[in-house]
Amino acid sequence: MENGVYYIDLTMKGGSGKAYIASPAKITVNDGKMTAELVWSSPNYDYMEIGGIGYSPVNKSGNSVFEVAVDALDTDIPVKAETTAMSKPHLIDYTLHFNSSGVKDANGINVTVWICIGAAVLCAAAAVWVIGRRKRNAK
Repeated sequence: MENGVYYIDLTMKGGSGKAYIASPAKITVNDGKMTAELVWSSPNYDYMEIGGIGYSPVNKSGNSVFEVAVDALDTDIPVKAETTAMSKPHLIDYTLHFNSSGVKDANGINVTVWICIGAAVLCAAAAVWVIGRRKRNAK
C-alpha cells in the first residue's frame, strides 16, 4: 500500500472471548512499513508482544491502545497480551488477522473498489484505442 492512513477489518481469536480489539483498525503506512493502532475493549491491558517485540500502551487513560508493527496482511498473527483484570497479571495468547479486502482509505472509501474502478477505466481506454486503430487501418 502507498503511504497513508487506512482502516482495515480485523478479527481476533483467543482468550475468554470477553475482550476484543476494535475493528476496523487504523493502519498507517510509511515508507513501506505498516503500523496498526489496536484499541482494546478494556483498560486492563498493559503489555503486548508480537513477533518477539514487546509493546506498551500509548495512552494513560481509557481503554488500552497499542501501536504495533504489522508485517503482513491476510495471515494469522500470533500475539500475547497481558491483562491485569484478574487477581494477578496474566499473559494471554491471541491470534489477529488483518483482512486486506476490507481496506478503506482515511475517507472511508474501500481501496479495493478504487483499484477495480481504475482497472476498468484502463481497460475501457485500451478498448477504445484498439477499436480506433482498427478503424483507421481499415480505411
